[in-house]
Amino acid sequence: MSVHSSVRRISVPAIRARKGERPIVALTAYSALTARLVDAHADVILVGDSVAMVEHGMESTLGASLDMMILHGRSVMRASENALVVVDLPFGTYEEGPTQAYRSAVRVLTETGCTAVKLEGGASQAETIAFLTTRGIPVMAHIGLTPQSVMTIGGFKTQGRQKSDWRQIERDAASVAEAGAFSVVLEGMVEPLAAKITRSIPIPTIGIGASASCDGQILVLEDMLGLSPRVPRFVRRFEDLGARIEAAIREYVAAVTTRAFPSSAETYAAKE
Repeated sequence: MSVHSSVRRISVPAIRARKGERPIVALTAYSALTARLVDAHADVILVGDSVAMVEHGMESTLGASLDMMILHGRSVMRASENALVVVDLPFGTYEEGPTQAYRSAVRVLTETGCTAVKLEGGASQAETIAFLTTRGIPVMAHIGLTPQSVMTIGGFKTQGRQKSDWRQIERDAASVAEAGAFSVVLEGMVEPLAAKITRSIPIPTIGIGASASCDGQILVLEDMLGLSPRVPRFVRRFEDLGARIEAAIREYVAAVTTRAFPSSAETYAAKE
């Protein structure tokens, strides 16, 4: 007889059904420690390729590998049980076409146990999204400012500043929705355009530096906690943990250098 957990993760259909309803709460997590904290509050946990910058000190997301994403995805899955977990397909693991994307996505899903993958690109990736979704692989799309294309677009620039660019971005949004993506991240996009896209497509939009009108929002956890040294201008810091951690470390250093530690015997006696 098999034993099933009484806790069921939020499902892809449940996220899709949130279109126009209660906003979707999404955050990144890359480790068991942060996943455990986020899981109690988020609908979606994204194991993003931003892990290359946040956890591995790289200059961009381009250095993330499939093995890296799987390693962090496993860690997040071990420590979470409620949120829908999505893992990014990193640069170079899907751009060749649907077959390469399928192989990469199968590895991610089977080796981590996560529910869905995310990939960047709009109309250019519609064929790949359709290929994956018709084969049972849920896909979250990502359009607007796409960090994996940062060298092509000339840096981390807000998209849609020129109204002449709107048509292509709107086409990207419609294309990923028609291809079967269950949701789409709108990143670094002017507010009126993100709001218009949210009204026009049938799947939830999840904004990051886009519009409060999106069906949900996502931030990199370390950015919103004040742990990242460099953050996008649109990020609101909800806490300044970096400064608090440094203060705690300084206090520890002072305790060590002044020998202000109780002996182990005193510590145990205090606990009894």
